[in-house]
Amino acid sequence: MRFFLVRHGQTHANVARQLDTAVPGLDLTDTGHQQARALAERLAGEDLGAIYTSDLVRTQQTAAPLAERLGLEMVVLPGLREIQAGDYEMSTDWQPYVDAVIRWGDDPGHAIPGGDTGIGFMTRYDAAIRQIASDGHSAAVAISHGAAMRTWCTARLGLPPDFFASRRLDNTHVVTMEGDPDAGWRLLAWGDEPLTD
Repeated sequence: MRFFLVRHGQTHANVARQLDTAVPGLDLTDTGHQQARALAERLAGEDLGAIYTSDLVRTQQTAAPLAERLGLEMVVLPGLREIQAGDYEMSTDWQPYVDAVIRWGDDPGHAIPGGDTGIGFMTRYDAAIRQIASDGHSAAVAISHGAAMRTWCTARLGLPPDFFASRRLDNTHVVTMEGDPDAGWRLLAWGDEPLTD
């Protein structure tokens, strides 16, 4: 299948630089709603069979213009939720959260205090992606979250360690891939940058 994994539009927490990972999460800003409409324009020409979101409101608000344009219902998959910040929720100091996620490379059982472990996060995210793939659509889009996308894409797309040194993952950034959970995934484009093996 062709799979478009998209980060949600800008939120009020993004502007305030807060770690907003708990349900339901903050709403999109006016800019975020504009980004959502632009995303609908960008993906409207794809032969999408389904639109998936996490259970945080910002992903559903991001998907809404595309769903309306294509006449598709949004399917909510809680497994697509952001990596849970736990004790760091709504903090403006991101470093302990980032350090904990980086540590998962060597110690996937490490827990963010009050939040996810690497094993727990990857298990639920993999299950959500497998559900999407098993629904049988030739193309689908999922709206998810920045840290979750970075972590999952690094692990499942085999990205090199320096991949993010020169690449961003901005709001409504689209990661295009093809494949499935069993055969593996091939990265086709990172935003507007085509990538091939």
